[in-house]
Amino acid sequence: MGGPCVSDVATAKVGSTRRGPALKVPARWPSRSRAIWPVHVSSPLLFGSGGGRWTAEIHPTQSTDGAGAGAAQEARQPYAPVLFLLNYHCALPISRCLLLQEGGSGRARVSRTGQGEEGICQTSLSERSPLLLLWVTFEPVTVGWLDSESDTLNRGLLKWRTLRIMKGSGAPGWFWKKRAADTAINKPLQSFSEVNRRIFHHYYVNLKYEDDRPVDGKGVGRKVIDKLQQTYASELANKDFAYDGEKSLFTVGALPQVNNEFTVVLEDINTGKVANGGSPGNDSPGNDKKRARRPYQTKTFKVELCFAAKIPMSAIAQALRGQESENTQEAIRVIDIILRQHSAKQGCLLVRQSFFHNNPSNFVDLGGGVMGCRGFHSSFRATQSGLSLNIDVSTTMIVKPGPVIDFLLANQKVDHPNKIDWAKAKRALKNLRIKTSPANTEYKIVGLSESKCYDQMFTLKMRNGNGENGDAECVEVSVYDYFVKNRGLELRYSGDYPCINVGKPKRPTYFPIELCSLVPLQRYTKALNTLQRSSLVEKSRQKPEERMSVLSDVLRNSNYDTEPMLKSCGISISRNFTQVAGRVLQPPKLRAGNGEDLFTRNGRWNFNNKRLIKASSIQQWAVVNFSARCNIRDLIRDIIKCGGMKGIKVDDPFEVFEEEPSMRRAPPARRVDAMFDMIEKKLPGRPNFLLCVLAERKNSDIYGPWKRKCLAEFGIITQCVAPTRVNDQYITNVLLKINAKLGGLNSLLQVETSPSIPLVSKVPTIILGMDVSHGSPGQSDVPSIAAVVSSREWPLVSKYRASVRSQSPKLEMIDSLFKPRGPNEDDGLIRELLVDFYTSSGKRKPDQIIIFRDGVSESQFTQVLNIELDKIIEACKHLDENWSPKFTLIVAQKNHHTKFFVPGSPNNVPPGTVVDNTVCHPKNYDFYMCAHAGMIGTTRPTHYHILHDEIGFTPDDLQELVHSLSYVYQRSTTAISVGKFTSSCG
Repeated sequence: MGGPCVSDVATAKVGSTRRGPALKVPARWPSRSRAIWPVHVSSPLLFGSGGGRWTAEIHPTQSTDGAGAGAAQEARQPYAPVLFLLNYHCALPISRCLLLQEGGSGRARVSRTGQGEEGICQTSLSERSPLLLLWVTFEPVTVGWLDSESDTLNRGLLKWRTLRIMKGSGAPGWFWKKRAADTAINKPLQSFSEVNRRIFHHYYVNLKYEDDRPVDGKGVGRKVIDKLQQTYASELANKDFAYDGEKSLFTVGALPQVNNEFTVVLEDINTGKVANGGSPGNDSPGNDKKRARRPYQTKTFKVELCFAAKIPMSAIAQALRGQESENTQEAIRVIDIILRQHSAKQGCLLVRQSFFHNNPSNFVDLGGGVMGCRGFHSSFRATQSGLSLNIDVSTTMIVKPGPVIDFLLANQKVDHPNKIDWAKAKRALKNLRIKTSPANTEYKIVGLSESKCYDQMFTLKMRNGNGENGDAECVEVSVYDYFVKNRGLELRYSGDYPCINVGKPKRPTYFPIELCSLVPLQRYTKALNTLQRSSLVEKSRQKPEERMSVLSDVLRNSNYDTEPMLKSCGISISRNFTQVAGRVLQPPKLRAGNGEDLFTRNGRWNFNNKRLIKASSIQQWAVVNFSARCNIRDLIRDIIKCGGMKGIKVDDPFEVFEEEPSMRRAPPARRVDAMFDMIEKKLPGRPNFLLCVLAERKNSDIYGPWKRKCLAEFGIITQCVAPTRVNDQYITNVLLKINAKLGGLNSLLQVETSPSIPLVSKVPTIILGMDVSHGSPGQSDVPSIAAVVSSREWPLVSKYRASVRSQSPKLEMIDSLFKPRGPNEDDGLIRELLVDFYTSSGKRKPDQIIIFRDGVSESQFTQVLNIELDKIIEACKHLDENWSPKFTLIVAQKNHHTKFFVPGSPNNVPPGTVVDNTVCHPKNYDFYMCAHAGMIGTTRPTHYHILHDEIGFTPDDLQELVHSLSYVYQRSTTAISVGKFTSSCG
């Protein structure tokens, strides 16, 4: 039986406890019972369905009209499964339940005590009816049942204290496989009152300068709107604003006018012109006295607010009842904008729905002038428990704040300014913001001066001293002399280096580099190198206990209760995590060679004293050593010996190639080319396999060029190793990878050997996994790579192959699934994989196709259904017009912010944990699964969305299948976090 789980997600209760109909699921998906009322449940939930008889006991403590005793007596008799009423449109609280005592169709009427609300529920009971039992204390409720034969209504008032249900015989269905440790997830509870009467009015924002030029500077818009709200409060009916920082503004209720135009004057705004104590340049002011008389820079803006649309907040309440409308996403977007605005007012860096404070304790140095900044993600979601606030820890990369010269030294990894490459420096500094001393004015860097500070000249206008009517005299002066002699500043080292240019291309404005400091919280958007990525991952890890504590502090310090816009919406946020019921699936049984069983423990297993299911042979192979300090002869001997124990026949290698000492400091690509030159000269032909020994265990510069050379250019299978301590376990793990690459099979699920996988083993079924990999940030011209993995040799699901294609950069939808080249030819990915399945599965076409899609957001679900699924269907029809397989389409998401915790425990949730209630979608079918054991940091569950199901899986069978697929990744002896097919694509 499963226990309550706590979630670190904020669950908002919207309005009353009124809920809509039971969960709607895709076509062919059997409806299932779910507890979807937004209430606290501190006791276990029991789901069940199955054949056989059930016995229920009801112990009444009070009855009227004699009905209580009769009902209790009748209830003690065996009868068809009990149905807890879910398809109910009244506000039926979770503490009241209905018992339908007969099989077949029946009608029931329930009225809430003292509230006069009634409703009718039509339902059907049979031996396979779903069952939901809550171990609760019941309040008085009037219960009636309609006898289908006599058509008479029996009615009685009962006060039940305990309801117990006991199973007779029959196969279990929805049951907790194991008691889940109490867990926690990241969502705090809220209340959302009077929401149905609230209407947001959306206004289009048009910002212009005084001369009608559009405002394009980031951050200016928020300052302008804040000033607008202060200046014209009465004209705007004292309305609070929710502004997205760009073109959209929202108010609760309408502004007095449909179209509003205002003039706003800002002081001390960063206009790019010279402020008090500014810098020289062609547009410099005349002298310091005039600057003193103009202490502020002002800028005038024109603001137009034009009415765009009405957004009823009742759309959220409807979505929570499973009735989404065109306004649902827009309404949730509005309250997300309120969160962004709240954080912006606190001076946070905003990255979509993640917020980062300028707190040095949240910074970690990644090297190269880059820092990791820890913040938090915060967004609203509609869930079964109500409106939820999802909070999680988030990390982004920022430029290291401080003196510009220090950043350049760290960025180029040099120890003296004389060693700086100024061409690289110009690229690294472009568009970064600085503050200059002593005026503390902020500017954006546009470039560097062509000459050194000593030599960079500009024209300075100076009055000749003959009174106010004196003529201005133009003199040529260097930037260095101006700041030292005219401004009286001491410059220690700037004279020998270029100046920072913050002006315009034709009107430059220069500052000596030592007067410039980078402002905090500037995003670093370029690609990280291997060492930086590794450092970021390592320093971002948090144990569950630490993460939970941080999230509690974030929620407490966010002060959402003080946000006026949230108050005007009637939203308040609890500081407690949501309690969620979860269950733990038993791990699937695995089989090794010779029919031996593999025993899993905490999502892990090993092949000690086990043989492989299908062992390959390693022939015509060689070893290459890139200057690793390793005893290569002993390594080869151990591989041959251990391979024999696993059933792998390993021949002696042709040759061991040692890298020339003179090449050790050469560029990685050149080292790889030199090694291949040696291989081609000494080997009689192309080897089948190359074992590559690297000196660095992590972050080797050789790895990428070596893999590219072997796989892309020569098609040679290769395995890289960096042995530091060689033992039997290490050699076994290496051999598992080699065996899988050479076409072997390490282990199988026991249900594959039976075969007894529900639905999959009955008819030919192919499982596809699809994903797209994109270039690193800043590499907009690098092609994206689409990959599709498919199962083969049905009824196996542990054998698979992959096919890849390149496509346009940053294109997420796969465009090569179906590529017809005539009536009988197709160059697409799907045909290739279907033909392979046909030939490897006894010339049988798949009657069922299960698709796992990775890497898409919820906004792209429609595209996956309407574009990718349609292309797959077209590819099937192109092969055979009369062939109509059934499809199930599942999206697997890892990039979300939901985490689960075990309250009172420092450990992660156990492997196999499933949550499919409370924090899941109120209408569509989805669930979270932690299939793997989180050894480092906090476990991140995979979020599965079932977009389409024609095969007709039961929820239990589908979750068991997804869980089992996490145990068939051939290169690993641990369960992986997401099914084999999507992880292989990635």
